[in-house]
Order: sequence, then C-alpha cells, then structure tokens
Amino acid sequence: MKDAQTLRHKKKAFSGSKQPRKQRKALYNAPMHKLEKLVRCHLSKELRQKLGCRSARVKKGDKVKILRGHFKKHSGKVVEVDVANARIFVEGAVINKEKKAKKREAFTAIEPSNAMIIETDRKPKQKAAKQ
Repeated sequence: MKDAQTLRHKKKAFSGSKQPRKQRKALYNAPMHKLEKLVRCHLSKELRQKLGCRSARVKKGDKVKILRGHFKKHSGKVVEVDVANARIFVEGAVINKEKKAKKREAFTAIEPSNAMIIETDRKPKQKAAKQ
C-alpha cells in the first residue's frame, strides 16, 4: 500500500480537486492504464538525443541508475516492474531479511522517479511526415 509521503510527490492528474484526500482516493482507485503513467523514468542525455524524448516507461531488462536513497549511484538491470504500486526492482539493490534460521535476500522497491534509464533496446520514434 502506498504511504501518504509518496502520494504527496505525485502529479495531481487523477482528479480535478486539489484536496489531498480526494487525490489519494483517486490514486488508490485508479485503473491500470492511468497507473502506468507513474512508472516512467527520465532518460540519460545520450538516450534523450537518440530517442527524441525526455522520459519513458520502465521495462524489464532496461539498465537504470538509482539517483536517490540508500542505493544512490547504484546501476543495474530492472528485474521487475510493479505497475499497481508504481515501483521497480533493480538487480543488486537488495536487503537481507532474516526469519529465524533462514537468511534470504529481497529486492528493494524503488520509486521510478528516483532512477534514470541509461540503457535500453527501444528504437527512436518515427514522426509522421506531413504531406
């Protein structure tokens, strides 16, 4: 579940109201096609010039660099994209979880706005020629 601090930083695009209560409700009840807009990252300068856009949806297999938080300056491949919670999971960004005698590593959920795509296999957009 999303916490209130995370919701404060989201764009107010889900409802026409400015009230945080209504924004929160609209975000929790938003359909998947609207939640996909929250799973976008900035592109590196080279990719920006190559693809002709500033940001793109994160996909599994993209290489990203984490810009904020505990794993700052870490880069790795995206292992999973959680659209419902607007989070990505990056290779190498793990925490140790201990339960009794079992030790295991779990990926840390990272907000896409705190990462930047540095490598991808996308092709540049083909703009329609005007006739």
